[in-house]
Amino acid sequence: MVSLTNVQASNSSIASSLPAGLVAVFAGATSGIGELTLLEFAKQARQPRIFFVGRSQEAGSRITSRCKALNSEGQYTFLQADTSLVSNVDAVCHDIKSRETAVNILFLSTGSLKVGVRTAENLHYSAALITYSRTRFVVNLLPLLQRAPSLRRVVTVLCAGKEGPVDASDMQGWRVTDMLAQRGQGASQLTLTLEALAAQAPDVSFIHNFPGSVKTNLIRGGEPKIIAVGAFVAKIVNTFVDMFVPPEECGARHVFLATSAKYPAGKGGEQSTGVPLPKGVGVARGTDGRSGSGVYSIDDQGESTGRKVEEVLARLRREGLVDTIWQDTQVQFLRITGRPAM
Repeated sequence: MVSLTNVQASNSSIASSLPAGLVAVFAGATSGIGELTLLEFAKQARQPRIFFVGRSQEAGSRITSRCKALNSEGQYTFLQADTSLVSNVDAVCHDIKSRETAVNILFLSTGSLKVGVRTAENLHYSAALITYSRTRFVVNLLPLLQRAPSLRRVVTVLCAGKEGPVDASDMQGWRVTDMLAQRGQGASQLTLTLEALAAQAPDVSFIHNFPGSVKTNLIRGGEPKIIAVGAFVAKIVNTFVDMFVPPEECGARHVFLATSAKYPAGKGGEQSTGVPLPKGVGVARGTDGRSGSGVYSIDDQGESTGRKVEEVLARLRREGLVDTIWQDTQVQFLRITGRPAM
């Protein structure tokens, strides 16, 4: 477990340990975990250049004002877009590429519990946001990440540690009716996609994490039955325990994931590529079981999710799922846009 004290100490060292002008891109940042992380990063970094993407212009203006109040030396650019559409992700990335030559951090927290709905691009809505949209952000911005002179990191927030079986005949989860099975398949797809990306860019660090119980708007876009059940369970459990991670802690822990040397890239991943580790905090173990190997499945305490998850992922690799998932993603990208990346 990475203590909150160590997390806060690391974050407070960002300005002195990392260069000024870090470029960070946040998708899904106008509420919840994305917003909390963005605000904490704006507070801690020196002269950051932050791009954040969301649907609500009102929320974008509000967050921009808060960032300027926290750190007047930063640059904050809101890009309004519905990122459930891959073509919209391309437009956002084109805009970012026209303004920047390198990106240090890509932070992805888009998602929805809305099921059984098709997007205009004929993708399952929840899969579009969680799988295809996020992956499109990474492949589009990967050249800029690889050009960054120091920190190069992708953080994608979902349900690391919950990896499970994958139905290769139903990658978008149209037939999955059990929520736990849906969670397991989505978690595995996300982690294995990061492994495929790391094979192309071993000089970039990739993290899939589980944030714990955080109050977000994810459930708002779900089906009525899911909303009702989720709200009821949260109400009952919260009667007996404080189940939600405090907002300040949530933001702090995710900034730690995005900036700490605990999660180095697999190649050239010296600890100098992040905030140096405090005494007693070690480098995380990658999804392949090796320390510092570049792809990480991380729990809500900042540690690797463990041997059980590594065994699940190893079995899926033996079944050829890394290639199968990647090929499915490429097929969808080519169908929608005509090219594997913009």
